[in-house]
Amino acid sequence: MSLTIRPARAGDAAQIVAFIAALAAYEKLAHEARATQADMLRDLFCADPKVFCEIAEWDGRPVGFALWFYTYSTFQGRHGIWLEDLYVDPGMRGKGLGKGLLTHLAQRCVKEGLGRFEWWVLDWNEPSIEFYKAQGGVMQDEWTKVRVDGDALVKLGAA
Repeated sequence: MSLTIRPARAGDAAQIVAFIAALAAYEKLAHEARATQADMLRDLFCADPKVFCEIAEWDGRPVGFALWFYTYSTFQGRHGIWLEDLYVDPGMRGKGLGKGLLTHLAQRCVKEGLGRFEWWVLDWNEPSIEFYKAQGGVMQDEWTKVRVDGDALVKLGAA
């Protein structure tokens, strides 16, 4: 049995949407998951993508994914990677797949000379918090996330 991590292909779009739906259900946010296969095809597999995806396979079967994009730190004067979503099928957890995906992206950061590798974790998700700490992750509790979307975004954009 072996782990392979590879870039997503257009044929993975339906699987990526299924992973997103499963992650949203786990995070109690299924009502917010609206991404479609067409969205994945449009954004991940266009001529100049702004977002990227890695697929974790176990013996050739997709069992997890990491969806990410580049960020920029004005303080460091360097790009970084933002991990938007990381998911591994529940039955496959504990086999090193999540760590493999994190390691894969960390290696990209090192190879490309990037300054940061960051992501969010829900404050109630103790298993993930402990896992991320074990990988060297440091919780950034002093920051508060800000979001503008929906009607508020339309209103702000019209100002």
